[in-house]
Amino acid sequence: MTYIYNFADVQAADVAVAGGKGVGLGNLVRAGLPVPPGFVLATAAYGAFVDANGIQARIQELAALTPDPAPQDYEDASAAIRALFTGGTMPAAIAYELAAAYERLRESAGDRPGDGDGESAGAPVAVRSSATAEDLASASFAGQQETYLNVRGAEALDAAVIDCWSSLWTARAMAYRDREGIAPGDVRLAVVVQRMVEAEAAGVMFTANPANGRRDQIAISAAWGLGESVVSGTVTTDDLVVEAGTGRVLSRRTADKEVMTVYAAHAAGRGSGVVPDQSVPDQGVPVQGGTTEQPVPAALRNRAVLDDGAAAALARYGTRIADYFGTPQDIEWARADGDFFMLQSRPITALPEPVADIPDTWPLPYPKGLYFRASIVEQLPDPLSPLFADLIDGSVTRSLKALMNEAVGSEVVRDGDVGLPTINGYAYYYYRTMALWRVMGKAPGAVVALARGKAHMGMTGWREFSHPRYKEVLKDWSAKSAGELSGEELLGGVRTLLDAGTVYYTAVESVIPIAATSEISFRAFYDKLIRRAGDPPAETFLLGYDSEPIRAEKSLYELAAWAREVEGLAPAILNQPTAALAESQRNWLPPAGMDPALWQQWRPRFQAHLDRFGHAVYNLDFLSPVPADDPSVLLDTVKFYLRGHGNDPHERQRLSAARREDQTDRILARLGRTRLGRSRRAPFIRLLRWAQKSAPVREDALADVGLAWPLIRRMLLELGKRLVYSGIIASPADVFWLRQQELQSAVEFGLAAPQPPGTTEPLAPGAVAITGAARPVRADVVEERKMLWRGQAKAAAPQLLPETRWMKGVFESMMPARSQDQPSDVIKGVGASAGRVSAPARVLTGPQDFGQMAPGDVLVARITTPAWTSLFAMASAVVTDVGGPLSHSSIVAREYGIPAVLGTGVATQRLTSGQQITVDGDAGTVTVEHPAG
Repeated sequence: MTYIYNFADVQAADVAVAGGKGVGLGNLVRAGLPVPPGFVLATAAYGAFVDANGIQARIQELAALTPDPAPQDYEDASAAIRALFTGGTMPAAIAYELAAAYERLRESAGDRPGDGDGESAGAPVAVRSSATAEDLASASFAGQQETYLNVRGAEALDAAVIDCWSSLWTARAMAYRDREGIAPGDVRLAVVVQRMVEAEAAGVMFTANPANGRRDQIAISAAWGLGESVVSGTVTTDDLVVEAGTGRVLSRRTADKEVMTVYAAHAAGRGSGVVPDQSVPDQGVPVQGGTTEQPVPAALRNRAVLDDGAAAALARYGTRIADYFGTPQDIEWARADGDFFMLQSRPITALPEPVADIPDTWPLPYPKGLYFRASIVEQLPDPLSPLFADLIDGSVTRSLKALMNEAVGSEVVRDGDVGLPTINGYAYYYYRTMALWRVMGKAPGAVVALARGKAHMGMTGWREFSHPRYKEVLKDWSAKSAGELSGEELLGGVRTLLDAGTVYYTAVESVIPIAATSEISFRAFYDKLIRRAGDPPAETFLLGYDSEPIRAEKSLYELAAWAREVEGLAPAILNQPTAALAESQRNWLPPAGMDPALWQQWRPRFQAHLDRFGHAVYNLDFLSPVPADDPSVLLDTVKFYLRGHGNDPHERQRLSAARREDQTDRILARLGRTRLGRSRRAPFIRLLRWAQKSAPVREDALADVGLAWPLIRRMLLELGKRLVYSGIIASPADVFWLRQQELQSAVEFGLAAPQPPGTTEPLAPGAVAITGAARPVRADVVEERKMLWRGQAKAAAPQLLPETRWMKGVFESMMPARSQDQPSDVIKGVGASAGRVSAPARVLTGPQDFGQMAPGDVLVARITTPAWTSLFAMASAVVTDVGGPLSHSSIVAREYGIPAVLGTGVATQRLTSGQQITVDGDAGTVTVEHPAG
């Protein structure tokens, strides 16, 4: 039987024979990379050794640990198993093939017998483990088995191979396999034997930057001497980042390198440790081998290991390797006599998604103007996706211009006066400076128009015109089958629906100030002229009313209550992963392991909830799924209720309403006892009823902003699916990352034609598709835009631009967020709901994070919309970057009776999940608590 394979003979599919490391080296050789010569001792040799020594059954017995073993259990099992290998004997057939291959390796290098410092010495080789579950894309297993360097002589090689085999059973390797779910009987070990390079320098190279995930940057660590200590982290390295496309060094840190790893002069005793321990047999005869550390010569300590030219040359090798494998690689390299050698290559595991640099300047697209992150922008807390940014700018401009011109005159807002541009991806309301003064000059007239309901503004306009019109447009487009529409029709429908939604939101913006004014007026009158010591706060009179977010909460609670009454349904839901339930809701099929009969009862009931409430937006950008697309958040809320957590919203609202009516009767009775009180009784009732009527309408209006969003997303994803078929983008959701003109051009060129009716063909006859390209034609651009977006998302967007003292003095107090300059442990905002709570923070950037929320956490977010309401049932308090005492967060927090501090400007930047904080809704502060001592 053949146990030896040269690197060039190892194929990509030979993991079971050569292990992950052996396959990687075989690929490098076939790719024409400079690799030191060597061979692989196949996994069959491991099996033959175990069988010949009769230790397989005992290994499996010792490796079969009890569930949840302790670290010492692994240590004890490892010591017992490795002793079996130490006491074993190398089979003669394996020893013969190994010695012959070693001799051929020596001859290929031009060595003479006895070369070295002693007669028993041979060619210096590295002996490395190559497990069948090692160096894979899903799990690297790096460092879990052992490596032996500078092994010289056939006897030392035999001993090092046996030690490599036994290192398959180190405690850390066993624990790692348990975590990865790999059974003890599923692994074998090959051994790589490779000629050592007399390295003057060595290190590791990542062909994608592990710090930010960027695939266009190569990270290099370099040290003097051998590279094994770089891998193990025992020496200080120079660290460089190189631009992959150009070889330009982007950053460099040159370390003070105190020690270096070199060949050891002599060693004795069988090595059983990890490099740099010496790895030689225990025959008692001094034999060359092993490595040791020595001080770096003074002239080299602070000298760069690689100059810019050498770094660029090494990076070119990295790019070749990554291109060959088709995935980012973790590469070990060495340099000898000025030449580079690649020692091994493995896929990088757990690489983060690429992130661009965080922007630190905010250039203005139009210099003669003012920029505000307020109004509709409050519903856009993140950088915008490119397609939404292009479409919403024109839509908002048209809507706002039409509203203002109808309300106060056609000459007030002119072309180019207003817009919704993006700066570093963030949306800003833009007003040309002169236009802003014209608008402010017409403000009194606008207020009168608003009060009269002119231009379909105000509550009457919303109820009788804007809301019905929006629903009618949606009804018309919902009647059409997206799959049968042409690309032009789909894109036109998206624009029509988005315009309808924008017009609707503009109308909602006229409802918000009415609701705000009504509450402010009532509060002021009550606090100054009615309230006495012992009287409740003003919000007591405004609680207990239903609104769309509260009705959605009640619907989920009722679903959970019903599910508890259906035998077997509650445990069936609780035992299913939320992701599986959400996917089954989309495809109609029951989740694996769930009784189909129970599923048939559950699905239509839950779908009815989604049909009514599933359009609530987390973020106005249609990049973000709505609950109708991904109901995971709602399913988690149902599970929350099924576990017995949370309060009955019906009972909570009933108690609030009873308290409200009792206090109202008490106040009215008191006012009726005196002449002064009677004079104030009528305005008190009038202001109270106005505020009580307005607040729920505001919430109802906001909740329906996203009515068209599920259909818009379906239409865009249909376009995306067609563009995948035609070779433009890699996945349907990538359509959100195209610019409007790119999508328009693709549609015009026939790249988004529908399927022929009644067929499964992806494209209609005569439709255009781009073929022959290695990747979709816009794939790289899409990935670059995603990378840029991730960097932008880490920035703190200024509320006002330009950031001048004048701008801040005039407008800062009007903005929905406080100053971002708050460095202390006390973060100030607006106290929007009374109470004081100390609890862990839970910072959520969007619905993708909602699963992290635990009962009792403080919900920390940039902003909350009606779609976030389900989380309030779990939260002990709410903190936001944006918002005020009359925002959605404030209203809902008061209904739930939890403290809220809003408009901090910096909470999501300053706080981290798990951090203990105190939220004081009365003082409007959030205090970071530090553990004692």
